[in-house]
Amino acid sequence: MEKRSQWGTRVGFLLAAMGSAIGLGNIWRFPATAYENGGGAFFLPYLFALLTAGIPLLIMEYTIGHKYRGSAPKSLGRMRKGFEWIGWWQVAISFIISTYYAVIIAWAILYAGYALNGAWGDDTTSFFVGDFLNVTEPGVVGGMNMKILIPLAIVWLITLTVLGIGVKKGIEVANKIFIPTLVVLFLIIVVRALTLDGAVDGLQAFFQPNWDAIGDPGVWVAAYGQIFFSLSIAFAIMITYSSYLPKKSDITNNAFITGFANSSFELLAGIGVFAALGFMALQTNQGVTDVVDGGIGLAFMVFPQIINEMPVLSGVFGFLFFASLVLAGLSSLISITETYVAGVAEKFNLSRVTAVAIGGGLSAIISLLYASNGGLFFLDTVDHFINSYGVALAGLFEVVAVAWFAKELKNLQAHANSLSDIMLGAWWRVCLAWITPVVLGYMLLQNLRVELMENYEGYPIEFLFYFGWVVAIGAMFVGALMTVRKWPNNELEMPIDSKDEKEVG
Repeated sequence: MEKRSQWGTRVGFLLAAMGSAIGLGNIWRFPATAYENGGGAFFLPYLFALLTAGIPLLIMEYTIGHKYRGSAPKSLGRMRKGFEWIGWWQVAISFIISTYYAVIIAWAILYAGYALNGAWGDDTTSFFVGDFLNVTEPGVVGGMNMKILIPLAIVWLITLTVLGIGVKKGIEVANKIFIPTLVVLFLIIVVRALTLDGAVDGLQAFFQPNWDAIGDPGVWVAAYGQIFFSLSIAFAIMITYSSYLPKKSDITNNAFITGFANSSFELLAGIGVFAALGFMALQTNQGVTDVVDGGIGLAFMVFPQIINEMPVLSGVFGFLFFASLVLAGLSSLISITETYVAGVAEKFNLSRVTAVAIGGGLSAIISLLYASNGGLFFLDTVDHFINSYGVALAGLFEVVAVAWFAKELKNLQAHANSLSDIMLGAWWRVCLAWITPVVLGYMLLQNLRVELMENYEGYPIEFLFYFGWVVAIGAMFVGALMTVRKWPNNELEMPIDSKDEKEVG
């Protein structure tokens, strides 16, 4: 009989899954993506993508983890031995992401402090790239940015401590604190943003539908891309998390709750961000279009400008915003790191604490590269390539392997239906076997076409090769390499079902 860590409550699992899905991208990627792809009209392809790819993929990964009771490599290997490498490939991707994700959280910790006294001054862009990061040239490491080291150490200390404590007492407890706090803080931010002059103009720009955009294939690709990356699909996270569910758990309902909770937070983020952008446009006598930004620029350059323009309690607003980034980032980093902690612990028969020390320790050391003066360029390049050609490609391989080669969709459907109130039908299999692969394949081809036309951000081609293509393709080879070692104690064999697991769901 296999003894496996288990969530204490259904709410604990859902909060952990939401914590993984609700990350930095919800706050700084979704609002700009929606605005640039039809505004209010974008919500039609976005909802369609959620129902035809996001939630079906979540259900598939929840079911795989729940049925096969292991980390992503073990679960996929138990489904079919040759699929283990896909799990390790996804684990390698999560490892790479964790190395730079921690640094962004460290930035947010420092900026939460800067917000209280306006330390970034009037020129927030120059402060971020100059005084704060002391940016060098692409490919030049430069010296270590010492101010980042202490918050970076704090980020890793919190993450590894939570993971070391375990699933129920560590990850679950942390997310029961982080996620409700994050929602409360962000609601305060949104309410404050809505009271600012110009907020209505910002919201009008955000929700104004451009129905002509619906006919643009690029808009639909953007919608699927947002759903795919936002829900932590193909990161090995959801398979790992669902493997800790008790045997009797409503899989389909859990997936719908996770998916809609994530989308609700994205909508909330869009309202808060565009209300604030409308205020900034009014204060600087610009149109909302002129101040819209996404990603790191929105968080660390545009938002400090907005905070500077606020008449009262600007420091408190700024602190709450960056505290929200810290909480969203930590909950996601914990889930990302758990993928390789669980995989390494199972493959090498290590204790959780040892796996946390080895996996998390190595990731923490590598993260120092992004804390250097040249770290921004390394971070931007690795993030672009690992997401565009790592996560998306791994997701395509996973769904094609499960649907077309193993032909497991009917078995997974039967497993989910035996436990769930919402029954899956042929629509679920059609979405996974046809719609999702076609969309992911088209998205990858479009990304590749743009990549071949011009160098990403104008960076030197040698830099993009070594820190872009090599990193993205290298994750696949690491996945294959990890399959060489045999599992201890024939662990790819399914364990005898436990009879005494309590019911949650």
